[in-house]
Amino acid sequence: MPTPPPHPLRMRSFRLLFIGRTLSMTGDAVIPVALGLAITMATDSPGALALVLACAMIPKLLLLPLGGVAGDRFNARTVALAMDVVRCATQLLVGAQLLGSNPNLAVLAVASAIGGAAGAFAMPTVSPLVRGTVEGDGLLRANALMGVASSSTRLGGPAVAALLISTAGPGWAFVLDGISFAVSAALLSVIRVKRVPIERRSVLADLKEGWQEVRSRDWYWTSLIGHSCWNGAAAVLMTLGPGLAVHELGGEWVWVWTLQTGAVGLLLGSLLAGRAKPRRPVLVANMGLALYAAPLALLAAHAPVPLIIAAYGIAQAGLGFLSPVWETAVQSAIPPHTLARVTSYDWLLSLAAMPLGYALAPLAADAWGPEVPLTFAALAVLVSCLGTAAVPGVRGLRQLEPVQKEVYSH
Repeated sequence: MPTPPPHPLRMRSFRLLFIGRTLSMTGDAVIPVALGLAITMATDSPGALALVLACAMIPKLLLLPLGGVAGDRFNARTVALAMDVVRCATQLLVGAQLLGSNPNLAVLAVASAIGGAAGAFAMPTVSPLVRGTVEGDGLLRANALMGVASSSTRLGGPAVAALLISTAGPGWAFVLDGISFAVSAALLSVIRVKRVPIERRSVLADLKEGWQEVRSRDWYWTSLIGHSCWNGAAAVLMTLGPGLAVHELGGEWVWVWTLQTGAVGLLLGSLLAGRAKPRRPVLVANMGLALYAAPLALLAAHAPVPLIIAAYGIAQAGLGFLSPVWETAVQSAIPPHTLARVTSYDWLLSLAAMPLGYALAPLAADAWGPEVPLTFAALAVLVSCLGTAAVPGVRGLRQLEPVQKEVYSH
């Protein structure tokens, strides 16, 4: 009998990567709550918070493709380490501002913009780093572990934020996040990552090659359409859900329990992904993602609250299952020397759909009522995700062996 592959956490490089990523994700999970409260307390202006959030999002969207080029061209480990250092500095700067008596909004906006730009270069490196630190057939388990860590930090992040804010103030949340990036950078500095050096060409040629890898795989680009629709629909739900919960479904507790149930579902889905071995991974994962249509439709129909909460938990379990399975399929099928660029296009389409949902949902709700955009979002998710079953590449894609040989780099 063949020897089973070692558990990913027994591999030193992946173990250190996992610890660093878990710490930085924990810090990041604290920030949304802390940032919203800190800026509201300092300025009492929703416009100020919107400005800071936009300053973080716009550079990220604009620079993501270049981040993918950098991740493939310069070694994903080096890029990730440098971006951790940058984000450490920006978070400590924001923390120092908030710990003072009169934080400067311009400084907060500039720091957010720099942090967003750094995120654009860091995000495409995650998949190459996992792919380059896991040996043998342990990719799915490794990606499931990363998914479990992400889900766990989302579940515990708000509680940690509440504790920090109530005891020490929101500024210390940013200090904690900065420290987590410093530790992550230190761990990245000592790991070894397999990679394939690429031929030095123009940036435009690199961008075209990455896009060609996306276009040439029908299972990839059609799934991205479904994933993008899902993110846009999630933005619609996050925009309209709180108001419906508070004013029509029973109060704030309905929304709190909905989100917490979703966080539990996300964690359970990630755990399931580590054990399941679907014969058609992308098809099964996309079918699970289509479950998000249920809470949208139920919320639009003003269904009983327990049903809405349960449907949201199941839908988030579908997302938790998809993420590791999708990452594993991509890491197995995409040539390693283009993986960061391909991943950057994935992130770009996903992130771009969310601001669109945030912008259009309240406009549509004002014109026709919240039921219309929620129903439309449910249909978009259902059609785009279930529709991938008609694509030959989605039905035919099986779990693949990793392509191309790699070499270690320090």
